[in-house]
Amino acid sequence: MAYHQAEGKQRLLEILETAPEIKKIMESGHSLEKKRVAIRHFLQTMLYATFDDDKIIAPLEWVLARDAINTLKNILSTRSEKLAGFSLIDYIDAIVNDRADPSAPPPEPGFLAELQHLLQGVTGKSNIYTEDPPEFLNHHGRKAAELRSAELSRLAQAAEFFMARYPDGLDKKVIRRRSMNHSRIMKHFGATEAQWETWRWHIRHIVREPDTLQKMIRLTDDEYGAIQRARKNRLPFGITPYYLSLLDYHAHRKNDAALRAQVIPSPYYVEQMLKARSSNECSMDFMLESDTSPLEGITRRYPMIAILKPVTTCPQICVYCQRNWEIDDVYSKQAFLSPEKLREALKWLARTPEIREVLITGGDPLLLADRKIEQLLVQLARMPHIERIRIGTRMPVTLPQRITEALVKIIRRFHQPGRREMIIVTHFEHAYEATPEAMEAVQKFRRSGIDVYNQLVYTFYNSRRFEAVALRNALRLIGVTPYYTFNTKGKEETMDYRVPIPRLLQEQKEEARLAPGTVRTDEIVFNVPKLGKNSLQAAQHHDVIAILPDGCRIYEFHPWEKKLSLVDTYIYRDVSVYDYMERLRAAGENPDDYKTIWYYY
Repeated sequence: MAYHQAEGKQRLLEILETAPEIKKIMESGHSLEKKRVAIRHFLQTMLYATFDDDKIIAPLEWVLARDAINTLKNILSTRSEKLAGFSLIDYIDAIVNDRADPSAPPPEPGFLAELQHLLQGVTGKSNIYTEDPPEFLNHHGRKAAELRSAELSRLAQAAEFFMARYPDGLDKKVIRRRSMNHSRIMKHFGATEAQWETWRWHIRHIVREPDTLQKMIRLTDDEYGAIQRARKNRLPFGITPYYLSLLDYHAHRKNDAALRAQVIPSPYYVEQMLKARSSNECSMDFMLESDTSPLEGITRRYPMIAILKPVTTCPQICVYCQRNWEIDDVYSKQAFLSPEKLREALKWLARTPEIREVLITGGDPLLLADRKIEQLLVQLARMPHIERIRIGTRMPVTLPQRITEALVKIIRRFHQPGRREMIIVTHFEHAYEATPEAMEAVQKFRRSGIDVYNQLVYTFYNSRRFEAVALRNALRLIGVTPYYTFNTKGKEETMDYRVPIPRLLQEQKEEARLAPGTVRTDEIVFNVPKLGKNSLQAAQHHDVIAILPDGCRIYEFHPWEKKLSLVDTYIYRDVSVYDYMERLRAAGENPDDYKTIWYYY
């Protein structure tokens, strides 16, 4: 809840005490521009201190101070203010000096928390280093090594403590529980084991109605209502019987929160989707694929790779799918690219020799019959410039029965070392999905020499401490290589799925980094609309340019080809770190476990 102006002013003045020099400047009678210059001079002095090993700032705090100083300097630039449409210094000045417009938004707790941590960082007072320096720093040789080893064990044990909270699908207790789910679902449909092992049976029995779902698992009132409203208004919804067997029977979401959140829309999602549909001003094409599609069925954002979409539906609908705007219904006949349009797409690929790799995706292309998949691969294989074919599919996760020996034999036929590579890219979202069935599907490809990679969509529901590490570890054990971790798309309807960018950075630096290098092989990326993937690891690819009154940061993302051609940057409004932390608290997490999140930019 936002503070009233008077209350906000008092809290703001208390926070400014963190940096008395800045407070003094803001309370002075100078013009706004003089105040801007004075603060810049102060920040430059503090920056010199970090590089001169000045005792003003404690050891290691200088790293945080340097980043915080540069961030605040960037926020104070007039260019940033123009891009963001908001001036932090003007906003603070107006409140401190009682000239705020009554209609202006008062500072919310998220804004004040961001400002407090930013100033703490600037002045070297983050207080995140609460322990004494490790003892091994005081020794050399074998003694130092022994103490260092003990310290590493302590870090590993802390990680194991968190990871133990997230059972995977190979856990014997989980397998036993799911066998009961399996039996319950088969009994409901009157199915045999032979039918259960047939992928087309699952396709024919996709669960699409809340009443049907309610007969097999417990739903909360919100879950039932959201599904009911989605179906009434023709929003796509569907769960395969197999994936349904992975959900816990009870609706407490203790272990299956990430799984339920993938397939069961939230009330907010449904509301926003319906609102967007009724608005002429809102484009559902968040990634602006219409601007990067030279013809229907083809998308191209990079010089040597193109996307081919023969189908735009899936047997199971992910709520946060970036192409939810294209999906009409699970069983939509219009979802399949017509033979004429597919021929045109293939002709385009044939006459574009710069394309060396094709990603066949959708939707899920493994919805196609084996014969059609083979025909498609034959035509692509005839193009001498195509050296790599990727197939993007969630079938190993949502319907592993689809990965038959016959299908793998077809795909393996086109895997020719030294000439052409076939790759499978899938989407495991949680260790709970790493089941014996999924492992067998993956191993069928691996035994054929075909690698399987994973793209994780990082959402609130799989973002707890070391949750992604548990997934990576489970994936490597079943034969999947972590490839990308995507920031959830910034679409309005997925607001309650989104995670602030600092959390992805924190997870990589403090959690993934503890795992072996063979496990932490994924790169964290922000998929910039129209432009493509932007590495979040590289600070030179993005900047914080504003902190809004509601506590949201504004980022400017640079295009990947910024040093090759003149392409516009992209302005992005992130979700509030404060709000995210409050959600974690409500979910039973200890905010102290995430306290460094504020110092990632």
